[in-house]
Amino acid sequence: MLSGRVLTGLLAVWFVVTCAAFAAKAATTERYVTDPRTGVALYGYDPVAYFIDRTAKTGDEAYEYRFAGVTWRFYSEANRDAFMQAPENFMPAFGGYDPLAVGEGIPLEGNPAFFAVSRGKLYLFAREESRAKFAANPINLIESAEQSWPSVQRKLVP
Repeated sequence: MLSGRVLTGLLAVWFVVTCAAFAAKAATTERYVTDPRTGVALYGYDPVAYFIDRTAKTGDEAYEYRFAGVTWRFYSEANRDAFMQAPENFMPAFGGYDPLAVGEGIPLEGNPAFFAVSRGKLYLFAREESRAKFAANPINLIESAEQSWPSVQRKLVP
């Protein structure tokens, strides 16, 4: 039978290894909006579906691709393949942060359910009201966000 000290030591080693394995899976960058528990970009929504289907669609674990330090999920194999060919065409502007908040220097996560595709880019918004405000004046709001984005990026974990 194992002594109490040996058993305690084994449990401690098991705990550290388990935590390290979980942390490695969930570890991510803040450069893109991700689920902090899983490290999956856009909380698992398919970035290609916004362009192809004009709707927010949840991706499937069977169609994942790791890019730019995070895991991206896709609704279909075709969407994953399209992303793999040209990820820059589908990744959200400002990493998925709300462009109105970015324009004010604030890294506020966009909600994948509130989105707009404008001028060939995907924009995510924290609230429906932000999306409506963006739709009324996208050019000026994009310019403001583009000017502020470098300082916002410095606030994020690389």
